[in-house]
Amino acid sequence: MLTLYRRHLKRCSKGNDRYWKRCSCPMWVEGTVNDTYIRRSLQTASWERAQGLAQEIESADDPKAPPPKKEDPVTLEKAVKEYLADAKARDLAESTLSKLTTIFEKQFLTWAKAEGYTLLREMDLRAVQSFRTTWKDGGMAKKKKQERVTGFFWFCIRAGWIATTPTLNLKRITVRQKPTDYFPRDEYARIIEATYQLDEGMERAYDIEKRGQRLRALVGLLRWSGLRIRDAVTLEKVRLLDNDDLFLYQAKTGVPVYVPLPHSVSEDLRNVPPGPKPNPRYFFWSGNGEPKSAVADWQRGLRRLFEVAALKNGDETLKRCFPHMFRDTFAVENLLAGVPIDQVSLLLGHKSVKITEKHYAPFVKARQEQLTASVRKAWGDLAPKPETPEPDEPATENRLVRSTGPTLVYSNQHALRNA
Repeated sequence: MLTLYRRHLKRCSKGNDRYWKRCSCPMWVEGTVNDTYIRRSLQTASWERAQGLAQEIESADDPKAPPPKKEDPVTLEKAVKEYLADAKARDLAESTLSKLTTIFEKQFLTWAKAEGYTLLREMDLRAVQSFRTTWKDGGMAKKKKQERVTGFFWFCIRAGWIATTPTLNLKRITVRQKPTDYFPRDEYARIIEATYQLDEGMERAYDIEKRGQRLRALVGLLRWSGLRIRDAVTLEKVRLLDNDDLFLYQAKTGVPVYVPLPHSVSEDLRNVPPGPKPNPRYFFWSGNGEPKSAVADWQRGLRRLFEVAALKNGDETLKRCFPHMFRDTFAVENLLAGVPIDQVSLLLGHKSVKITEKHYAPFVKARQEQLTASVRKAWGDLAPKPETPEPDEPATENRLVRSTGPTLVYSNQHALRNA
């Protein structure tokens, strides 16, 4: 049987009461367990905690064994290291791993060191808010970064290092979504034309004509496949089939997803000139270095191409053009052509149709307006033509004949709206 008691400090006003529960003096235990007398400090000032430790001693095989040593508190550096190691073990994409490394090793740990934070348990809501004020990214990038920071602290909870996440009451970042822009057919034709008009200011040591031909092939691929620029730049030649189908990706169901390319675009790809450092495996990439470096090179070339094309808005100001707008053009043109949005979502590789709707819903509406206008035009073509009454025809009959057309149109319109 074990007895709990306190060994009061000199400053404690309850020094005469060994069993006082509400002071901060150290707790001790004494008694006999398994015919063994013990008396020792429990290394705590909490009466409730001491009761739990006493029960552990009574149930232990060796009551004289010291209580288990408390683990050292987890440092931020250790938590980040294990989080990144786990992310790598999950075979995340290299681009994702690179972003996580930048956020947590280069930004988070650097900020924490400058602010004097070393332990994971020191992080609270105000600390996370302070870290967020240092972000200089755009709205969407900030939103994604906050999601990753939240994921990091949930990883720490699952590891048993902390009980709650400091991001629990962190307010969401509001992103003002800009309307999706794309290249209508006349603008796309102007961009293709500009690939023949590149000047020497674009290149230093590579053939200008071949560079224009390679850019033309890349632009066609981006426009007609909907690929992101990174995927297009690193595209392997084996993914283009003899029937001009392009393998996009493997769906979660295991079914491959293909998109047909126009024959002219496929031929441009098959006949694309080799780059300065050719690689027979790829259309546009040498295979050396990081893909992001190759993407940066092609982005510079596309920026120059947009300068030559000099597309303008309705108010005659220069239109801001980005490579991703070719992917938007692929989606918008397919939607306007009547391709269902769920199929467009599949071709784009979106995880959910809601993502596609978020970016391209206005163009689904535009397609519906086209269909509505076509149907109404058909109503007018199908409506019976009013007969010209004879001079001696009664006026009442004239009114009846003239009323049959609009009545028919109204009836059809009502049925279509409720179909």
